[in-house]
Amino acid sequence: MSEEKERLYNLLKETFLLLDDGDRRLFDRFQLTAPRFYALLHIGEEPGISSSHLSERMLCDKSNVTRIVKGLEAEGYVGRRPHESDGRSWRLYLTKQGTAVCDKVQSAHQAYTAARLSGIDEIRRGSLIDNLSQLNQLLQAALSTSSPK
Repeated sequence: MSEEKERLYNLLKETFLLLDDGDRRLFDRFQLTAPRFYALLHIGEEPGISSSHLSERMLCDKSNVTRIVKGLEAEGYVGRRPHESDGRSWRLYLTKQGTAVCDKVQSAHQAYTAARLSGIDEIRRGSLIDNLSQLNQLLQAALSTSSPK
């Protein structure tokens, strides 16, 4: 791998880790993990989604989705109803409480993401590597100077 490609990869990985850490910190405030939030989001966007389709949307195996859904169900955020034509599967729906939590966290995440990425206009010029380096610095600074709102 060339030095430039390796640097680009490392910057992309660092960007992911910084974004992921910020998301984790935000979701922690709502007693959620990223997978639980994204399960709520996908179920809210597609009421009646099957566990199988949810696992495809979340890029994880069905056993992980089952564990996530059971936890969300125990919290009162998700309800399951039998599939009308396949007795082995269930359709997933948000409860009123799940919809309220999902809406609240989604709004907070959108605002936090907008704040974290507000410096993008300033770094539009230059190469991708320079832009990602500056973006990572902005994300790191945002993590160390404030907590998510």
